[in-house]
Amino acid sequence: MKIYKGTLKKKNGEIRDMVFAKIHDIVKVNEEFIAAKIVGTGVSKNYKPGQELVWDLEADDFRIFNWEKASNISERYVSDDLFKRKVND
Repeated sequence: MKIYKGTLKKKNGEIRDMVFAKIHDIVKVNEEFIAAKIVGTGVSKNYKPGQELVWDLEADDFRIFNWEKASNISERYVSDDLFKRKVND
């Protein structure tokens, strides 16, 4: 499965590297993984141009990635097993 690494500037000015997967790629591997993580009203949120909801592999949580403000973006590949684990793990 394809994952990404990119450098971004957080709102507080801190520079951070993020390793993440796109939601639509995770759903292809295990739809239940994302469904189990979603909490809220069930209403879709619209993001600003260039922003995308992703799964941060290091924080193990959703994050917004801003493609327009990111740099040093690279693609990597990991085993699909990363998201095939049990939903409650």
